[in-house]
Amino acid sequence: MTEHLNPTPAIDSDHPAVRDFARAHDPGGSVRERAVALNLAVRDRIRYDPYRIDLSPQGMCASTALLQGHGWCVPKAVLLAAVARAAGIPARLGFADVKNHMSTEKLRRAMGGSDLFVWHGYTELWIDGAWRKATPAFNLSLCEKFGLLPLDFDGVHDSLYHPYDRAGQRHMEYVNQRGSFDDLPLEAIVRSFAEVYGDFGRHTPDGDFAADAARENATG
Repeated sequence: MTEHLNPTPAIDSDHPAVRDFARAHDPGGSVRERAVALNLAVRDRIRYDPYRIDLSPQGMCASTALLQGHGWCVPKAVLLAAVARAAGIPARLGFADVKNHMSTEKLRRAMGGSDLFVWHGYTELWIDGAWRKATPAFNLSLCEKFGLLPLDFDGVHDSLYHPYDRAGQRHMEYVNQRGSFDDLPLEAIVRSFAEVYGDFGRHTPDGDFAADAARENATG
């Protein structure tokens, strides 16, 4: 498990801010209890924001998401992996392509009208002899504004996006699994973004994603 505990340039678990965050939100107890608490801290204390995507190495590392207080699914997954490693819990990254039926008009325009999110990121944590998937992307307040079911993680079952929202409308569909990685495959992500979205990642939308999401959800 050495490779799943060591810091990397992206999963910078040795960064002082990452180590401080891990200590502050590690309640002690079993590995499962600690992993659940760390996932919850990353999920709700770091705001989900796909309007501010920075595909540079610095923009995608764990400490940047932590210090900024916001990130999209991949940096938040990287951050959870980093704080888990800082706490001595083996962690790695998992990726899939998903169809997100609950986006915003502004984000869809920036993505060329696509509802396909390539390289959606989540975290895999080694708990009680098995890898468990945790998805810390959507913070609780955003779920409430967007009418989504929050993703809970119990350390026993995989925590992946719900297929439907609170109203029973289609929310998330997993269409392709890209596998598990010991470190962030940034070159592959950048290449796929350029192929699928063109300039998205260099020219992301302005504004407040949560406010746009709440407004569009209210108007149907």
